[in-house]
Amino acid sequence: MSKSHDHHDHPHGSEHHEHTQAKQSPAPVNVTNELDDAGSKALSDALKSSFLIVKFVMVGLLDLFFASGLFTVPSQQKAIILRFGKPVGTGAEQLLGAGLHWSFPYPIDEIVKIPIGEIQRITSSIGWYATTPEMEATKTEQPPGPSLNPMVDGYTITGDGNVIHVRITTSYRIADPLSYVLNFVNASNIVQHLVDSALIHVSSQFKVDEALTQNKVGFQEKLMTRIRQEVETKGLGITIEQGEVQIIPPRYLKGSFDQAFSADIERRKTNEVARAYASRVLSTASGEANAILNNASTDRTRLVQAVAAEASYFKNQLPHYEANKELFMTRLQTEAFGRALTNVQDKIFLPRRNDEKPRELRLQLGREPKVPGVPQPIQP
Repeated sequence: MSKSHDHHDHPHGSEHHEHTQAKQSPAPVNVTNELDDAGSKALSDALKSSFLIVKFVMVGLLDLFFASGLFTVPSQQKAIILRFGKPVGTGAEQLLGAGLHWSFPYPIDEIVKIPIGEIQRITSSIGWYATTPEMEATKTEQPPGPSLNPMVDGYTITGDGNVIHVRITTSYRIADPLSYVLNFVNASNIVQHLVDSALIHVSSQFKVDEALTQNKVGFQEKLMTRIRQEVETKGLGITIEQGEVQIIPPRYLKGSFDQAFSADIERRKTNEVARAYASRVLSTASGEANAILNNASTDRTRLVQAVAAEASYFKNQLPHYEANKELFMTRLQTEAFGRALTNVQDKIFLPRRNDEKPRELRLQLGREPKVPGVPQPIQP
């Protein structure tokens, strides 16, 4: 019975074991689903957080993008916005004044600021010898060589075929910002080329003595006139203010030019002394000539008046002479004697004798001195 019991128990136990296994087999499937749900939820939450962060970052970047378009224009400048290379606005609206402005950031928009209130300077050294800003600041320079070195030394040629060094510093203001910026890729480079060209052109119009000493002012004036004409012809939209010109002979010939300058100074000094002496002599001679002419004119006037008076007198006396010639002659003779003997101390008059015989006249030449208070005898 025990075996049958055992046999009976075994099947029963097997069924119970199978039943237990049947009940326990779904448990692993439920755990996996729960894990998948938890992972999906975590991933979803992570994605939501990431999307939120990305959204904030994108909003921040967008704000930063638009904020980067703010810019300020100083009071001495104007600005132009170029959108894909073309100016924004039309006419005067293209120019932005001083203050805060906004544009799309680069590369959509490009801001070009124009210093209209500042003085721009261009230095042309095409005709100057080799030097550096440091050497000029310390007022030092390399010693000149035995000849001109065209590889490093600039120069210009005068109208008489001589070599000189010329440098000009030109200052200008921007008068038309739109033309200055929009019509040229780089207007300052064009100004530089115009100044260089004018320097070479004007140098060829002057002789070396004129450019260095005799007509330096004329050289500078013609150079500035040439630059202004070229700027106006090109329509650069700038106004040339002034220019500072330096002109020197080739440094390796400085001694020869100094001697020539000294000789020229001495020549001009001698000429000035000669001209001053000539002017003084001419002035003196002119004064003397005027004095002689004035005296001659006075004498002529006096003589003419005297002759006219004499002529009038004799004309008036003619009737008296014709009426009684003897009486007239006697009267004239008496008047003449009266005038001639007015201041004569002793007067002796010998009338003509009636018998026409001559009278004898005796004069005492050695007279005795007069005694004061004693009456003197009357001479017969």
